[in-house]
Amino acid sequence: MTDLPLDKLKGYTLILASGSPRRQAFFQEMGVTAMVRTKEVEEHYPEHLNGAEIADYLAVLKAEAQRGQLREKELLITSDTVVWHNDTSLAKPQTEQEAKEMLRQLSGDWHEVITAVCFTTSTRQKVVHHTTQVKFRELLASEIAHYVANYQPFDKAGGYGIQEWIGLVGIERIHGSYTNVVGLPTHLVYQTLMTMVA
Repeated sequence: MTDLPLDKLKGYTLILASGSPRRQAFFQEMGVTAMVRTKEVEEHYPEHLNGAEIADYLAVLKAEAQRGQLREKELLITSDTVVWHNDTSLAKPQTEQEAKEMLRQLSGDWHEVITAVCFTTSTRQKVVHHTTQVKFRELLASEIAHYVANYQPFDKAGGYGIQEWIGLVGIERIHGSYTNVVGLPTHLVYQTLMTMVA
């Protein structure tokens, strides 16, 4: 049987610092075994940062919260997703009204979804990110209200999940990685893992 590049990971313990079931499922589907170890982090960033800079900063911030605990042959993976529209970051909505307003802003327009992933060992750190461009058609107010009332927009940047109802009926075009919009650029994660354990 031919060895896969992933076999290089066998001597490592991978730690996924994310409570996202979507990210956890992606690792399982890639055949990458990772234990989950999360730590609460205040996700504040300098106001002068834009787009990918924000995602990179927060992915590193999450890594620094656990970096001191890492042992040899442990690899920590942290990530952050930013929805960037009209030079503004749309974070996770706190209320139904905020979720509706975000979707009204995204309706009929393009936006960027940027996911940064930080790979940290006791001696090395590498940050990568991927940007996907997404376009919603014009959404009806009733469609926005239905989605916010019946789904879970509050744990998602930009107030929506592309894999949920609003994505299925509302997204017209996408340029870039689909999995990136869900929360993890799997192709880039796979490639970077190979460089971290080479």
